[in-house]
Amino acid sequence: MPNFGKNEEKLRLPRHIAIIMDGNGRWAKRRFLPRSAGHRAGAKTFQDIAHYANQIGVKYMTVYAFSTENWKRPKEEIDNLMNLMRDYLKDAKNFKEENIQVQFIGDLSVLPEDMQELIREDEELSASATGMHLNIAVNYGGRDEIVRAVRRLAAKVEAGELQPADIDEQAVSRELYTAGQPDPDLIIRPSGEYRLSNYLIWQAAYAEFWFSDILWPDFKPKHLMQAIEAYNGRSRRFGGV
Repeated sequence: MPNFGKNEEKLRLPRHIAIIMDGNGRWAKRRFLPRSAGHRAGAKTFQDIAHYANQIGVKYMTVYAFSTENWKRPKEEIDNLMNLMRDYLKDAKNFKEENIQVQFIGDLSVLPEDMQELIREDEELSASATGMHLNIAVNYGGRDEIVRAVRRLAAKVEAGELQPADIDEQAVSRELYTAGQPDPDLIIRPSGEYRLSNYLIWQAAYAEFWFSDILWPDFKPKHLMQAIEAYNGRSRRFGGV
C-alpha cells in the first residue's frame, strides 16, 4: 500500500475520480517528436495511474480517451489514436489480472467493427472483477450523452412506459452511460487548461476540480496524491450550510 504520509489514517479517498488526459500533443511538440509519440507516452501514463488508483483503493475512475470533437483532428492523428487503442484493447486482459473491471462509455457504434469486438471481449473478460471500476470514454461527449438520455426517455413516454411527470433527475441519470455509478467526487485536468471540454457535464454538478500545468505524459502517482490531498481540504456541502 502506498505511503499517504503522516495523516494517512485521516485521508478520504474520493470514491470516483475522473480525469481529462490532456497535453499529449504539447508534450511531444516540446520534445520535437511527432504527436503520436505523445499519445503513446500518455497511454503509458494512463496505465500507470489506473494501476496506482486501484492499488490505493479508488472504487471508480473515468478517463477521457477520445471525444466526439476529436474527429476534427487530422486523419493521420486519428488513425494513430485508433491503432493505439487497438493495441491497448489487445492488452486489456492485464486489467483483469489486476481485478479491474473495464467499461467503455460513449457512442461506440461509429468505431471500426474490429474495435467494437475487442471492446466487447474486454468488457466480458473483466466483468467479474471486484476491484476498481474503470470507465474509458471513447467517442464521448457530455451533451451527446444527455441528448441520448432524453431520446430514450421520450421513447418510453411514447410507448406508454413512462409519464412525463415521472421524469426527474434520477430518471435521467438511469439513462446515462454511467447509470448505477456514483457521480465523480473529483475531476482532474492537467495541461494548464481550465474547462470541462464537454466531459461528464451532468455528472460533474457537484464535483471538486483540480487543475495543474503538468502535461499528461508527465503526470505521476505523486500528482494524483496531490489532487487527493487537495480534495481532502475541500468542504463539500452540496448546497447546504
